[in-house]
Amino acid sequence: MFLTLSLLRKGIPGKQWIGKYRRPRQVTWQMKRNMLKQLEREAANEYWISRPYLSPEQEYRHAAERRAQNWLKIKETKFANFPEHKNITDHLSHLNVTKTWSS
Repeated sequence: MFLTLSLLRKGIPGKQWIGKYRRPRQVTWQMKRNMLKQLEREAANEYWISRPYLSPEQEYRHAAERRAQNWLKIKETKFANFPEHKNITDHLSHLNVTKTWSS
């Protein structure tokens, strides 16, 4: 029964590129070249990442002053458009229209 099925079967069942019985993809020379280029690029990146530009002592708090200045600048721009202070008398001055001292 299994021999008959395997002999009479024509092709791959279902989608040919996915699944358990998929058709294997041919590896071309362009694929090999691209993989080698990618591996060389990764090796170069690992090389440069493994050598730090700054020592740990130099890196410690190297941007603290710049970050503090940036924060002050952000805070100033946030409060630049803040409306000026008003007293409650300014808000309620329209109620004093009929108020008289001599009655």
